Amino acid sequence: MKKLSYIFLALFSLSLITTTTSCREEKSTGEKIEEAVDDTGDAIEDAADDVEDAVDD
Repeated sequence: MKKLSYIFLALFSLSLITTTTSCREEKSTGEKIEEAVDDTGDAIEDAADDVEDAVDD
C-alpha cells in the first residue's frame, strides 16, 4: 500500500511539472537587446513625426 501511494505521488508530481513547463522558445540576450533597440528607434521616429506635425500646425 505504501509503495502504491509513492507511485501515485510520483506520477502526480511528474504530471504537474509537465503541465507547468513552457514549450515556447526563449529569446537570447542579443535578440532581446536588438528588439529593444528597434522599439526605441520606432518610438523616436514616432516622436519626430509628432513634432513635425505640431510645427506644421
